[in-house]
Amino acid sequence: MAVSSSQGHLPNYWKSTVMNAVSKRASVAALDPGPDSTAKAEELISYEPATGEELWRDKVSDVDDIVKRARRAWPAWAAQSLANRMELVRRFANEVRKEAEKLASTIARETGKPMWEANAEVENVIAKVEFSIRAFAERTAQRKLDNAMSGKMAVRHKPHGVMAVLGPSNMPAHLPNAHIIPALIAGNAVVFKPSEKAPATGELLMRCFNHAGVSAAVVQMVVGGPETGQALVAHEGVDGVLFTGSANTGIAINRKLATRPDKIAALEMGGNNPMVVWDTPKVNDAATLIVQSAFTSAGQRCTAARRLIVKASMYDDVVGEVKQIADRIIVGGPYDEPAPFMGPVIDNFAADGLTESFVYLLSHGGKAIKHLVRQDEDLPFLSPSIIDTTGIKDRPDVELFGPILQVIKVDDFDEAIAEANNTRFGLAASLIGGTPQEYNRFWANIRAGIVNWNRPTIGPSHAAPVGDIGLSGNHRPYGYYSADYCAYPVTSGEMDQPRAVIGVGLS
Repeated sequence: MAVSSSQGHLPNYWKSTVMNAVSKRASVAALDPGPDSTAKAEELISYEPATGEELWRDKVSDVDDIVKRARRAWPAWAAQSLANRMELVRRFANEVRKEAEKLASTIARETGKPMWEANAEVENVIAKVEFSIRAFAERTAQRKLDNAMSGKMAVRHKPHGVMAVLGPSNMPAHLPNAHIIPALIAGNAVVFKPSEKAPATGELLMRCFNHAGVSAAVVQMVVGGPETGQALVAHEGVDGVLFTGSANTGIAINRKLATRPDKIAALEMGGNNPMVVWDTPKVNDAATLIVQSAFTSAGQRCTAARRLIVKASMYDDVVGEVKQIADRIIVGGPYDEPAPFMGPVIDNFAADGLTESFVYLLSHGGKAIKHLVRQDEDLPFLSPSIIDTTGIKDRPDVELFGPILQVIKVDDFDEAIAEANNTRFGLAASLIGGTPQEYNRFWANIRAGIVNWNRPTIGPSHAAPVGDIGLSGNHRPYGYYSADYCAYPVTSGEMDQPRAVIGVGLS
């Protein structure tokens, strides 16, 4: 939806995101840095969101030196057999199993997420290996067509070369790993830049690769902020950029590479994701799915539900039940007892911006159902919040990357679908309730790469592609289809001996 009438009065947190096509705070160091960007420095420091204490520090990397090293190492890695590369990434999975406790603890401390969620992320890192091996075999299988007169026609795949992987801070191990593993299997060398908010996790991930026998030149990490990200994307020695993060940063990458069609760019970005609730007797189950979608990871998932679109006759029951569950959510640090459902958002800048955004919605016609509460002015803990935005004439089409759920009341199914599509994004959408016929209509008309029925918007399967359209990505599905952008097909016409005839035009 356009934001024209109120754009000049948007909160500072939104101004750059609306003007530059929406920002996700959990992005990698932005190529188009906003007001929170890290100033150029010789050292990068990571702090724990839950305590404010320093966790990690290191010197900013020399991008040119690291890319040159990767280019020298790439030919030997690509020349290894596919079986050898697969065996090494399986060894990596075993190294992660050995370091599971330490890796989960580092993720939890660096992101603030609860330990149960950090442990689940480590399991996803391990699971990604076998899924990627299977996907590569299926998506890039060698094919041959034989013809007696024309010889053989073969289709095989080659790696691109040196791939830059840029990761976010919300899942600092799993999401970049979902690019790194397919890239390595395909025979690429990888230069990984973690988010400036989560370098400690990235360093531990790299250590697991190296201990598994993957050369420290084949997979490397660069440390730095926005300028480091810019240098890596623009480097002549980089053959492709694999990115998960904000639409704002993804668009900046796309612009940077607009004149470089030789460089592959796979952009998996954010979403202003809708959930539509229609007729269902299972109100508690519906509300549970909504809460899981909106508030898991403190709302810091690209697939999180941002907008709840509810049939008017279901509104009181559904929204009331969602509020009751949200009221019971425990917010706390990674090691708190009892275990919290939600941790903090990534930093104080994000918490300030989300608070400002909630106030903006209130002042422009929104009605608070559950207020956003800042628990500690010095730390980024926020309560889950719910706000009815039905009365806002021009609802800003921004991804509020945190625990804010906007509720919109509608009267008929066509209106619900239109409202769900009222966004420039297109990542995930879910229908809760409804008939099979209504789901068929929903599926056919919704513009999103993930369309679910009676399932949350979050947690897409490893065994399926994660598609993106609109501002959510560039149609290179993530997940199971990652193999598609990590290797390119080569078509070959082949015969054992040269044979040719010119049948016309000779004197």
